[in-house]
Amino acid sequence: MTQRLQRLLPFLTLILLFVGLSIASPDHFLSKTNLSSVVRQTAVINLMALGMTLVIISGGIDLSVGAILAMGGLLGTMAMEKGYPIGLGIVIGILTGSACGLVNGLLTTRLKINPFIVTLGTLGIIRGATLIISNGLPVHQIPPAFSYLGEGNLLGVPFVLWVLIACAAAVHVLLEHTRLGRYAFSIGSNEHAAVYAGIPVAFHTTAVYAIGGMLTGLAGMIEASRLMTGQPTAGQGYELQAIAAVVIGGGSLRGGEGSVVGTLIGAFIMGLLANGSDLLGISPYLQQAIIGAVIILAVWFDELRKRRLGA
Repeated sequence: MTQRLQRLLPFLTLILLFVGLSIASPDHFLSKTNLSSVVRQTAVINLMALGMTLVIISGGIDLSVGAILAMGGLLGTMAMEKGYPIGLGIVIGILTGSACGLVNGLLTTRLKINPFIVTLGTLGIIRGATLIISNGLPVHQIPPAFSYLGEGNLLGVPFVLWVLIACAAAVHVLLEHTRLGRYAFSIGSNEHAAVYAGIPVAFHTTAVYAIGGMLTGLAGMIEASRLMTGQPTAGQGYELQAIAAVVIGGGSLRGGEGSVVGTLIGAFIMGLLANGSDLLGISPYLQQAIIGAVIILAVWFDELRKRRLGA
């Protein structure tokens, strides 16, 4: 019964937060414009968090996702600025993210370095490379039609929500119904046991990082579409929010645990906290402190649960 309650806790928290904000600011929070804005703003973190879910389940972590988002968005918009089609620009952004994730995976598996250290290093490398490529200047000459990706509607629903649903469904199928998903859980639960079981740990770990990078590249293009600029400094601090979304949703930083639904709930909790704070006039600096505190609490609850199970 306790485990079931713990699994439902993020969902209950989301409901209570939604009801609380509806009561505190009914005229603004429940407006169609505001709810649509929450979906659009949260979609970027949601996509990054889906990729982070795969990485964390496999026992890793990726601190470079904010920098990957910036590089993907920059290179994609630079391609459009040079006259390439919008679709090709989006593909370039996604492939850039995949390449960065692939490098993270290869460095982690080939050099046998802790992923925390690897991605902390690549965070600086990718961010620096993005600033060098752009000379620190944003890209502004973007086709107006590109704004549809981040701001358009399809059947009365924000287009990014359809994109998010498709990606979430794909990641769920990958985790629950494919060999890669099963191996990711196995590697995260006990990497040494996975090796002895004959699982190609290096290959599947690298694949997980590449997929995480791909989703982050897509998030970078959505961010660029919303802002209608390729911003080399975009995504700063986003890695913290992506990790928080996974942890709040029930993922374990020890690996071997996590789910798509939990991550989506966690990301929407983060989105509602940010939106509610803005509506209620709470300082954005305090928002950062709240995010940090929520991560600590979520990890603490996870540790308590594991101790009880161990006992």
